[in-house]
Amino acid sequence: MSEQNDATSAMHPAMNASSHTPPTASSSDITQHVETLAPRIAAAQSAISDIVLGQEKVIEQVLITILSGGHALLMGAPGLGKTLLVNTASTVLGLNASRIQFTPDLMPSDITGAEILEQDAEGRRSFRFLPGPIFGQLVLADEINRASPRTQSALLQAMAEHYITQAGKNYPLPKPFHVLATQNPVEQEGTYPLPEAQLDRFMLRITLDYPPRDAERLMLLQTTGAVQKQAEQIFTMNDLISAQQLVRQLPVGDRIVDAILALIRSLRPEDASSSQATRDAITYGPGPRAAQALMIATRARALLTGRLSPSLEDVAALAEPVLAHRIGLDFSARARGADISALVRQQIEAVL
Repeated sequence: MSEQNDATSAMHPAMNASSHTPPTASSSDITQHVETLAPRIAAAQSAISDIVLGQEKVIEQVLITILSGGHALLMGAPGLGKTLLVNTASTVLGLNASRIQFTPDLMPSDITGAEILEQDAEGRRSFRFLPGPIFGQLVLADEINRASPRTQSALLQAMAEHYITQAGKNYPLPKPFHVLATQNPVEQEGTYPLPEAQLDRFMLRITLDYPPRDAERLMLLQTTGAVQKQAEQIFTMNDLISAQQLVRQLPVGDRIVDAILALIRSLRPEDASSSQATRDAITYGPGPRAAQALMIATRARALLTGRLSPSLEDVAALAEPVLAHRIGLDFSARARGADISALVRQQIEAVL
């Protein structure tokens, strides 16, 4: 985590012989693109922070998720500004926002859309597809664990495949397409927890805490007056797509790749590199999708901070939100009060 030399060499990929630079883009092109986009990304982050107060870390992780082209699971008590965060981010990034309130009686067609029978002036009847709220670019799936597994799977299928199927026809979802789903960790009565395979579809699990006192004081003054501050658009849809493409072109040094692999494999009880504490507490560890998510997320964090390549600090900062929801504790570990996040942090210290 204190590998400053590694981070310094990452600033100039041409100086790092072990960097993996995609053949489709030269180092000079990547450098120029980063120098152009980084200030605008910083401006977008600042614009969101001016509206969503006291949640700087959450905003950073949401932007990392979007720059990576992924989806995020937001965990937090009601009233912490999750809807405001999505609406503000959509405005700043130039995306079309959509909101789905999940309830036990929600059906899959309420999300994806349905075909309706229409009759024209000449009496001819035909079916027309009426798109549902999933056809947004930034979708807030509020309290996803309140819907039935059937409805949850309809959303998660769309997240994975980026299209929905109705009456044998495929309807592609808009690009870019991101889902920010929320779960209320306080009340679990009458809910359907997401299965492990479906949790794995979320790139990051982002935890929202209560804002600091100063931020909450400013929030009271800013949001209860006659005039409230409005978000301004910084990005366009094409700008965002260009930034997402750039993220995948950033070079990654061998040291970072090896660190990600070492961390992921150390959290698998079946792996020879795992510790006895891991084997005693964990029933299943993160799979290859977790390693892929961590790899892309570190690139996005580097771009977010104006760097040309990720460092070990990026791996350490993103390991917990990427991995915590992809690890299962056994019954005895839960009975002892073991915490997944604490186990991940222990492995970060041991490996990095």
